[in-house]
Amino acid sequence: MIRYAHIIPFLPLLSFFINIAVGKRLPRKGDWVSLATIATCLAMSIGIFYEVFRAYDPNFKYHVVLPWMSVGDRAVFNTGILIDNLTAVMLLVVTGVSALVHLFSVGYMHGDPRYSRFFAYLSIFSFSMLGLVLADSFFFIYIFWELVGLSSYLLIGFWFEKKSAADACKKAFVVTAWGTSGFSSGS
Repeated sequence: MIRYAHIIPFLPLLSFFINIAVGKRLPRKGDWVSLATIATCLAMSIGIFYEVFRAYDPNFKYHVVLPWMSVGDRAVFNTGILIDNLTAVMLLVVTGVSALVHLFSVGYMHGDPRYSRFFAYLSIFSFSMLGLVLADSFFFIYIFWELVGLSSYLLIGFWFEKKSAADACKKAFVVTAWGTSGFSSGS
């Protein structure tokens, strides 16, 4: 199961694109797409957790590196995933909480005119969190941190026509910007 870990974040990303593109036209406005992908991610995370902790090794690491971009002949930038004991636990936490949020949102958002868009935003948030957990380099941690901030902004300001939601998403944006500047200065 662990060798398929790179698939986990891309399932919610696929769900995001499906819900944005055709979510309104799907049965139940596409909520089942988001639910199915996050449930699959949770099942895979449970499998990875079991694999990692079945024969506990405090030094366990599974690292896959892929070439991302090359500049000329000398500079090659890599990307990849890193799974260790902490990552296995955090995958379980993120997918578990995300699955519960998706499930709760089915009833909470029922009847909202932008129902499918909300599930698309939940999916991009899940993608961002899972990418943050699996990232193997500071650069990609930073990228996914920014995506978490963006998706938080979209979810917090979902009902943007209400002044309280608009104010809250502005506050979230400012707090995230401060966090990003602290994040950047710490490197």
